[in-house]
Amino acid sequence: MISATRTMLTCHWSARRIQRYLDADPAAPLPPEQVHRLESHLKTCEKCGATAEDYRRLRRALLLFAQRHALDPAVLIRVRVRARAEQLLSQNAG
Repeated sequence: MISATRTMLTCHWSARRIQRYLDADPAAPLPPEQVHRLESHLKTCEKCGATAEDYRRLRRALLLFAQRHALDPAVLIRVRVRARAEQLLSQNAG
């Protein structure tokens, strides 16, 4: 029971950090100890590892799409502003 609860909490903790980890955004880096903890968890948790891989695939697909299609700069700015706002909200909530 304790092990299952600990795993659930670790998965929840990890899920909240996977995108920041994969983005490697210098404006919002994960501290080294969190990077180490997350990498260790991703190596051992099939569910979280699959989630990280899904994000990697999505990122590759978006990059390929962006290379093939010109994006409206105004739309890109709105998306970045919204993403940053959501990131700040999640940091304040976490």
